[in-house]
Amino acid sequence: MIEIHPHLYIGNESDYEQRVRYETGWCVVHACKEPYHRQAPGYTGRAAPKDHPEYLIARRDDHLILNLVDAPDPAYIPKEIIDTALEYIDTSLQQGNRVLVHCNEGRSRSPGIGLLYLAAYTDIFRGLDFIRAETIFRSIYPPYNPKAGMRGYMMENGDTYSGASEEPGEDRET
Repeated sequence: MIEIHPHLYIGNESDYEQRVRYETGWCVVHACKEPYHRQAPGYTGRAAPKDHPEYLIARRDDHLILNLVDAPDPAYIPKEIIDTALEYIDTSLQQGNRVLVHCNEGRSRSPGIGLLYLAAYTDIFRGLDFIRAETIFRSIYPPYNPKAGMRGYMMENGDTYSGASEEPGEDRET
């Protein structure tokens, strides 16, 4: 578990289970379908029913639980999931909570969300293209090693989050 920004931590399933689960003052983003999203709505088949109200995102107390798989194709990374996670992180931090974003291994989905949070809500990567931001992020979070789908999503959308695609003089919302 590594603090990438004040009170914002990125980690893996073990970090959650062994270090955060029973502590107070934490908000958690479970950036993995297995086992957390499967348990929240309680489905037993291969996937949650597409018409289920928590098909993509479930909320339980201070937990945001994402139906996010480490897919090989960025088309399977829903923007709604990423944007909701970023907003949840920002709101939780503003309320004075510590936030853990974790996936199973802590190498792809959770650090990807962390990188995008830093791009969208801080000035760390402001105006940088995704490749430069990613290079800097690797020094902040060395285990970062995204799979093709997550990295593809960030390559396609990263400049939007960092403001690198803005026209000169255009204000960015944060």
